[in-house]
Amino acid sequence: MVSGTRLAVLGQPIVHSKSPLLHAAAYAALGLDWQYDRVEMSGEELASFILSRDSGWRGLSLTMPLKRDVLPVLSSSDSLVTLTGAANTVLFEPGAPGADGEATRTIRGFNTDVHGVTQALREAGLGELRRVQLLGAGATAASIVVAVAELGAREIAVLARTAAKAAPLVSLGDSLGVEVTVHPLEVLDGPAPDLVASALPGSVDSGVLFDEATRRGAVLFDVAYDPWPSTLAVQWLQVDGTVVSGLEMLLHQALAQVRIFVTGSPVTVLPNEASVLAAMRGAVA
Repeated sequence: MVSGTRLAVLGQPIVHSKSPLLHAAAYAALGLDWQYDRVEMSGEELASFILSRDSGWRGLSLTMPLKRDVLPVLSSSDSLVTLTGAANTVLFEPGAPGADGEATRTIRGFNTDVHGVTQALREAGLGELRRVQLLGAGATAASIVVAVAELGAREIAVLARTAAKAAPLVSLGDSLGVEVTVHPLEVLDGPAPDLVASALPGSVDSGVLFDEATRRGAVLFDVAYDPWPSTLAVQWLQVDGTVVSGLEMLLHQALAQVRIFVTGSPVTVLPNEASVLAAMRGAVA
């Protein structure tokens, strides 16, 4: 029997997730006796799981393939969830009593992936962005589009196996004033990108072999972190190119999640936040 405040990361597969290490380190640094677990979860099981959580639950982190499946369950969403169509964070909050006098609960959705991407790239010292090539077209890809637009990108070429799946990214780009084009999953001709970003799972080999000039001249951001290096990262490392792993994104999106779970807001700074972040980084070093 578990007592006290509970949280968990949900996904499929989930065994590789480092989120429990990050969150455990954060709550220990904050002096909170909170329990954060991992739960294998399919999209079909998600709504039932969320709606059956008792008052001991504070929130959930969501990874593939659940970031879109969760939307119908949410009472409210932040602006980034509305923009990207993807939520990676659920916050349970008590609401006003219902007509029967029973306490109600709101289920709020947040997207901290955009913050994770922007902070990871800023920490890597990425200069001004203009052209980006993006591998993949799922929920995380949408967050990358928003993040790189925030960093100045104006042209994003999406490389995807299925063009129809990438269509929402074109619409998203239009709303951001960014030109998003869709291409087969293969090397593109034309101007070299400033950034190559991959939203593909670490176990997936895209089959795309980038030329040496691209690998030397463009930063690679790969959301994968297990196994590491990914097959794509190996291409960059072979020529001493600049690589930013998904672990950096995971770290910063997790910090924003901790802010949400502790304060209710992704922008409210935690007490001694620098020490909290250092503890989280050390937990996955």
